[in-house]
Amino acid sequence: MSCGGTRALEVLATGALALVEDLGRPGLAASGVGRSGAADRSALRLANRLVANPEDAAGIEIVFGGLAVRAASANRPPLTVALTGAPAPADVDGTPVGHHALVTLRPGQVLRLGMPPTGLRTYLAVRGGVAVDPVLGSRSTDVLAGLGPPKLEPGHVLPVGPEPREFPLVDVAPVALPPGGPVTLRAIAGPRADRLAEPAALVRTIWRASSRSDRVGMRLEGGQLERAGSGELPSEGMVRGAIQVPPGGEPVLFLADHPVTGGYPVAAVVCDADVDRAAQVRPGQAVRFILVPPPWQDAE
Repeated sequence: MSCGGTRALEVLATGALALVEDLGRPGLAASGVGRSGAADRSALRLANRLVANPEDAAGIEIVFGGLAVRAASANRPPLTVALTGAPAPADVDGTPVGHHALVTLRPGQVLRLGMPPTGLRTYLAVRGGVAVDPVLGSRSTDVLAGLGPPKLEPGHVLPVGPEPREFPLVDVAPVALPPGGPVTLRAIAGPRADRLAEPAALVRTIWRASSRSDRVGMRLEGGQLERAGSGELPSEGMVRGAIQVPPGGEPVLFLADHPVTGGYPVAAVVCDADVDRAAQVRPGQAVRFILVPPPWQDAE
């Protein structure tokens, strides 16, 4: 990854994992290409709004903090950035800076992130967006399909696009931080709940996020959902938020880089807004589900 212009961010450290993400590749599932994109879309949208980018501009998704980037824009105006999502302690050349706020990076200055006390994924937006080359219309890294830019490594230089015409309207956005305790996720039953011996066990069980979770899905531990009948279902389309039950009985909640098809029964589908909350759940954190009516019932 090299800089194609004079405004750039140089990656000095990445922590556990840092990826370039935007809002993904919609509309390609029929061709076998998942949407991907930011795991916590609301956090990326907020970061982009703060710096007056289009909401689908590419930023950096950081897992468990540890990112360090230098403003590599010599003889250019400072870069304006914003941090959202998991509240990783941050500083610029040793001076603490806040989240959900505008931060200025002058040429040569270094922004460093520590480990967040709650939440899992922090988002960094830079005014102008991260302008790496798009793949199939998106700058997102899809870890399952291997599409998009590679995961970030020290030494990568990320070009920054031209500043948008709009100017930031607020300096700070007061928003709730990801919780550190149990997380409750709303879900709609089905469409294959009838393939479970006891569908109610999904909401009765207090689950825990497994350390084997990733951008493909949150693996859940703490119980097993027994499947009814024998044989597998024909493969069918999968969506972000689907709770699939593999033969072992421990559910998997599909996240940003989920497969586009699957043959295991889907016990329920998490409401779209709550999938972003699920993306901030840390390994070992408690998760429970509540069933809500499907939106088409509310409209009747």
